[in-house]
Amino acid sequence: MPLLQRIYSIYGTIVFFGTFLILLPIFVLTIEVPRLRKYGRKLNRLWSKVFFSCLLIRVKFENLHHLKANHQYVIVSNHFSYLDIPALGLIPFDLVFVGKASLGNVPLFGYMFKNLHIAVDRNSLKSRGASIAKAKEVIDEGASIVIFPEGGINSPHPPLLSRFKDGAFKIALDKQIPLIPITLSYNHLILPDDGKFLLRHKTAKVVIHPPIPVVGADAKMLNVLKDRCYQTIQEQLLKDNAGIGELSSVGVENS
Repeated sequence: MPLLQRIYSIYGTIVFFGTFLILLPIFVLTIEVPRLRKYGRKLNRLWSKVFFSCLLIRVKFENLHHLKANHQYVIVSNHFSYLDIPALGLIPFDLVFVGKASLGNVPLFGYMFKNLHIAVDRNSLKSRGASIAKAKEVIDEGASIVIFPEGGINSPHPPLLSRFKDGAFKIALDKQIPLIPITLSYNHLILPDDGKFLLRHKTAKVVIHPPIPVVGADAKMLNVLKDRCYQTIQEQLLKDNAGIGELSSVGVENS
C-alpha cells in the first residue's frame, strides 16, 4: 500500500505541473493583458477540474445555491492542505485568492498565483496592508475574495482550527459585502501537511454555509462576525470528522 500511495502521489505531482505547463501560454496571455485577467482566473477552474479528474478524486459540493450569480462575497475557509486552493477554485465565480507570498515560488503555479491573485508576506506589516488594499480594489472591480483567516496552514491538530485573524472581516465590513464561511472537510486527509506529500484517494467535500450579511454593521461587530464564522466552520469539521482519528483534548475556541 505505501508503494502504491507513493506512485499515486508522484502521478499527482506530474499532473499538477504537467497541466500547468500545457496551459502556460494561455495563462501568460491573460496575465500580460490586464483586461483578460478574469479569464485567467476562469482558466484556474478548468485546471482544477482537469487536476481532480485525472486524480479520480470527486469533489462534492453542498449548498452551492448559497452563492448567487452577480453577487460579491468575502469567502472564509479553513486551511489544512495544499489542495484547498484547487478545491475552492472549482467554484464557478470570479474569485481572487489571498495567499502567502511563498506560493509565488512554486514552479508554474507560483507564476499564475502571484499575477492573478494576491500574495502576502504575513511577516511584513507593509505587505499585509497592501494586500488588504488590493483586495478592496478587486472587489471594486467586481470579483469576490477568498481568504484563509487562519493565516496559512497553521493548525497542529486538524480538524481543529487555529485562531482566526481579523483581515477578512475588516474587508467585509469596510466594503459592506456578505461573508460566506466554507468548510473543506477532508482535504487534510487526502493531502496532509505532514511533510511527506503523500496523496490518499478519498472524496473531497466542500460545504458552503449561508451568507452572513454585514450591511449596517461596523467595526464593533468584527469579533462577533469572526466568532460566528469560526464556530460555523469548526462545528462542520467536527461533525464530518467524527470518529476519524483522534481529536485529543485540544480546545476549539477562537481565542
